[in-house]
Amino acid sequence: MTSVRISLLAASLIAFSGGTAFADYELDILHINDLHSRIEPINKFDSTCSAEEEGKNECFGGVARLKTAIDTQRQTLAGKNVLLLNAGDNFQGSLFYTTYKGAAEAEFLNLMKFDAMTVGNHEFDDSEDGLAAFLDKVQFPVVTANVAAGASSKLGDRIKPFIVLEVGGQKIGIVGAVANDTDEISSPGPNVLIGNDVADITAAVAEVKKQGVDKIIALTHVGYPRDLAAIAKIPDVDVVVGGHSHSLLSNTDEKAEGPYPTMVDNPGGYKVPVVQAGAYTKYLGNLKVVFDDHGVVKEAKGDPILLDGSFKPDEAVVARVKELAGPIEEMKAKIVAETAAPIDGSRESCRVGECQMGNLVADALVDRTKGQGVTAAITNGGGLRASIDGGPVTMGEVVTVLPFQNTLSTFQLKGADLVTALENGLGQIEEGAGRFPQVAGMKISFDKSRPAGSRVVSVEMKQGDAFVPLDPAKVYTLASNNYMRAGGDGYKVFATGATNAYDYGPTLDQVVADYLAANRPYKPYTDGRIIPIVAATAGTATDAAAGTTAPGAETPATQAASGTTKHVIVHGDTLWDIAKSAYGEGHLWRKISEANGNPRPRALKIGSELQVPAK
Repeated sequence: MTSVRISLLAASLIAFSGGTAFADYELDILHINDLHSRIEPINKFDSTCSAEEEGKNECFGGVARLKTAIDTQRQTLAGKNVLLLNAGDNFQGSLFYTTYKGAAEAEFLNLMKFDAMTVGNHEFDDSEDGLAAFLDKVQFPVVTANVAAGASSKLGDRIKPFIVLEVGGQKIGIVGAVANDTDEISSPGPNVLIGNDVADITAAVAEVKKQGVDKIIALTHVGYPRDLAAIAKIPDVDVVVGGHSHSLLSNTDEKAEGPYPTMVDNPGGYKVPVVQAGAYTKYLGNLKVVFDDHGVVKEAKGDPILLDGSFKPDEAVVARVKELAGPIEEMKAKIVAETAAPIDGSRESCRVGECQMGNLVADALVDRTKGQGVTAAITNGGGLRASIDGGPVTMGEVVTVLPFQNTLSTFQLKGADLVTALENGLGQIEEGAGRFPQVAGMKISFDKSRPAGSRVVSVEMKQGDAFVPLDPAKVYTLASNNYMRAGGDGYKVFATGATNAYDYGPTLDQVVADYLAANRPYKPYTDGRIIPIVAATAGTATDAAAGTTAPGAETPATQAASGTTKHVIVHGDTLWDIAKSAYGEGHLWRKISEANGNPRPRALKIGSELQVPAK
């Protein structure tokens, strides 16, 4: 099939050089991904926007504003070939999902008249039952090639591997896929099989080609890195519209992960545009693709549209949102605490290192269960879905941070198994995976330059007022959430190795709300409980499991004595703190600054590496 593409492309070039003009076909693709139940507008913290913020024109997105933006673009493109696509994860993220379990999302997506949607992993959070109820309501096709429903599944045959649409007299194939690890990070249940994205898309593309279709879009929920590395390289895939990683691609925003579109070389000898549009209804993707007469992409351009105050929310949708919000407004508005400063719960912080929200949630878990002998807690960074601004904290804000209705779990686990769990949590840092561990009652250091499965350098557990090396044979009493305890996010060792487990505690949002109320005004902080290091002579994970720093490994405080080392910036880092950790003296920060080109001390980029020279 690849050779066919190459031959067609060569023939096109020869014909063009000979003066023959083929008829081009233009297709405008509008798209969203990762709506996450942001029915109402959001603020800069991705939480529900307040009336005060709305009055200051500081709000973004929301379904009413999204409806206006889609209608506006359709009017602008009147008479042209237009598709509206949804790349999944419409569930979870606000009290609207907690209350209506997908019915509200289905209603508003129907109003917008999507042409197709792929399933996201969060569509399975309430098992296949939740997705089946959603499929009962939606009025557009859902395509996901690597979801196979068993004979007894409530999904039936309603999720197709692909569809073929006729747009402007041309056939367009749309093939879907969801993340391969959906059965780990969500709860599809025993009646639903999650296959391999590449293999199943490839098979679906072959079927589409049999129908004479030469323009094929992969509508995926696998993440930007996966789209670039694998999906865009599948033979005969022409365009990739993605989700899952919440990636903002843009040619104008300096915070973008990459250009919009990102062009990828397909082995068939042509380039494939890959797009994604952030998350939470903040952007509407807007891509124009020009195909030649053989279905090969000649040109692709565009940029996501920021849905700010310049878009007036659709009045009918605003009224309906207000009506649906009635039953939950009282709970949302209830002030449960105050915070002295914003609490950072961004995925950019909480999926790569210690973050303020992670500390808050993990501390709250330990505090709630300390009477049961719990000394430490671990929760997944991906379970933290928003930040909280400074000042009064409402219950609605807390639920936006912790929207999954997970319950507090307690259990006992051997130290060696805890190290295994931490290795799992640190195993996909490069992908920004949600399994990254946020902890309390323990201190961990890790080296992300090592292969996954051997990144833990040291683990210390709290004992009284001190921290002591982890004992691999000791049984620790821990707290987490029921999702992780059941093996979610790859924490299988919690399901197989835990004893005396109890998974039916209060919901995490209530635990955190109570903790905030008891500690008002709450002061956000990080304290170095998770330390990223690079130690060239560090030992193995087995050494770490022994509870001491691996033989030959250097602690952050002693690394600098033997030569230049590296430090990975985490939220809250300052050059003074790094110097104090490395040298024991904060005033030596200029040595680190000069070794790194004198970066702005108050604008250190999270995730970047600093060279730390010897003292």
